[in-house]
Amino acid sequence: MAVQQQQMLPPQYVEDLQKDYGKQLTAMTAAPLDTAKFAPQVAGQDAYQTQAYNLAGAGIGAYQPYITQASAYTGPTGYQSFMSPYQQDVIDATMTEYDKQAQKGLLGIADMATRTGNLGGGREGVMRSEYQTQSDLNRALLQSGLLQQGFGQAQRAAQQAYMNQMQLAGTVPQLQAADVTGLGQMGATQQAQEQAQLDALREQNRLAAYEPYERLGYLGQGIASIASGAPGQYQSTVTPNPTPLQTALGTGSVLSGIYGNIMGPYRTQSD
Repeated sequence: MAVQQQQMLPPQYVEDLQKDYGKQLTAMTAAPLDTAKFAPQVAGQDAYQTQAYNLAGAGIGAYQPYITQASAYTGPTGYQSFMSPYQQDVIDATMTEYDKQAQKGLLGIADMATRTGNLGGGREGVMRSEYQTQSDLNRALLQSGLLQQGFGQAQRAAQQAYMNQMQLAGTVPQLQAADVTGLGQMGATQQAQEQAQLDALREQNRLAAYEPYERLGYLGQGIASIASGAPGQYQSTVTPNPTPLQTALGTGSVLSGIYGNIMGPYRTQSD
């Protein structure tokens, strides 16, 4: 008795869409995807960061010249560079004026001795000796005071210069560190901006690379949706019964195979 089978087939236009979709999918997957266009990239060091790096390196030991200079203002001779070059001129002029005034004092003693009738006498000699002794002492004290005044001014100037240099030794590295920090922050901002641009370009390239695949995916979903809603068509297949000869041949083949499997070892011996 013949056997009849029925199979649900999609409409022809759906089958055509599916075949076209398969061709596109095969062609697209055959070519490798170029991932180099959207590989991760790292923004390079910004110019400000390079400048900060160089400045930081140059700032190492920047305090040393100031400390060296400050040390020159210490010790027993540290004041000498601050001594006034006109000090001796001032002392000489002052002492010259003092000597003039001292001479006037001696003349005054002589005038007094003349008026009292003691000129050239012992009393005048005593007065002149006492006056000269005191005058010489005052002269020495005045000269020493002038020297001490110049020395003290030089000492104070040397001390102030020392303090200024030590202050610079601490301030200059701080200012340089502030510059390094500021440059580093600006460089980091610029680097972050460049990195954001690289990331945006990478994402743009990635979307462009995957866009055909996504478009093909949408097409496949659309075809599947169409196929699920399209009315199908049945195809019938009739398989006729085998003839007696086909049945006998089929049975003989089966038996022959079984016989061959069974008799195989023995057939070799009999042959």
